[in-house]
Amino acid sequence: MSLTFHWFLPTNGDSRHVVGGGHGTPATASGRDRPPTVAYLSQIAKAAEDLGFVGALTPTGAWCEDAWLTTAMVSRHTERLKFLVAFRPGFVSPTLAAQMASTFQRQSGGRLLLNVVTGGESHEQRAYGDFLDKDARYRRTGEFLEVVRGLWEGGTVDLKGEHLRVEDARLARVPDPVPEVYFGGSSPVAGEIAARHVDVYLTWGEPPAQVAEKIAWIRGLAAKEGRTLRFGIRLHVITRDTSEQAWAEAERLLDGFDPATVESVQTGLARSESEGQRRMLALHGGRRDALEIHPNLWAGIGLVRGGAGTALVGSHDEVAARIREYAALGIEEFVLSGYPHLEEAYWFGEGVLPRLAAEGVWRHPAGRSEAPSGLVPFAS
Repeated sequence: MSLTFHWFLPTNGDSRHVVGGGHGTPATASGRDRPPTVAYLSQIAKAAEDLGFVGALTPTGAWCEDAWLTTAMVSRHTERLKFLVAFRPGFVSPTLAAQMASTFQRQSGGRLLLNVVTGGESHEQRAYGDFLDKDARYRRTGEFLEVVRGLWEGGTVDLKGEHLRVEDARLARVPDPVPEVYFGGSSPVAGEIAARHVDVYLTWGEPPAQVAEKIAWIRGLAAKEGRTLRFGIRLHVITRDTSEQAWAEAERLLDGFDPATVESVQTGLARSESEGQRRMLALHGGRRDALEIHPNLWAGIGLVRGGAGTALVGSHDEVAARIREYAALGIEEFVLSGYPHLEEAYWFGEGVLPRLAAEGVWRHPAGRSEAPSGLVPFAS
């Protein structure tokens, strides 16, 4: 088995400092340091492609650029890299979404992956005209995926559901290959939707014991549906030649957190309806001390950023060891990011991936045994 690694396209802007935002909170001013232009995002995408990442996640929300449009433009500047496009089922009809995905597959050469985001914050959803509560949004997501899956299989779909209704829906051309569906959620109803409809269940970077519990939970639900899922994890990374260098970088980032910004972000995130966000906040409690919550797992990012709030911090050998630890639990896919995203892609791609390749747990998707020549790591 070869582990799969994805990178991240910061469509909310990039910086040498942490760009906060997400889950109903706006991007911080640092997001203006490197605006999310197609030119800059294409640099990141091309670097990720050369280094051996399979795909790149793009976020969704009012705090960032639209994922569909941005990835469609960036895809023209890459050849192999797939795009894990985050989208919210309540904002477009399932038939239109199935058609958009089919078009993306044909025009990109089959390089679309879909990250289904139900939406954890009602106040943000209402800004888009969606007034359902969270549980209802998840039930709608189930209906949405039922329609989309049926259309991708080439069938004619009729559904009169609790939230969605379609009649005589059919695609003129089905996608080939069918895009894989990624999905995360920690509430009971989210687990039910994952078990029935998705290909890859994603969790944020909690300590291994908590991740193991989630995997066992979802596996059990999927087994009742007669299905088998893959599992992925969303993490930031700070990896350097030595552990001391990596932790010095983490401290530099932490020193850049304005106390007023931390207080404001934490107040906003405390109102979140997301069970996953609640679990992220519980890892640090808004405090700056005791942020290493497991060896090499640092919760500092979550002080100013919603969603994924933990980072693997350490030497290349230490980070590789933590990845193997998660892999031993059943994690097969790693969705990673780091600040700035261009430089950190090189640090991880040239520092950690060769070690995992030497251990036989990863291979370059283009068949290369090591990073291509001519790639020069950036100084941090």
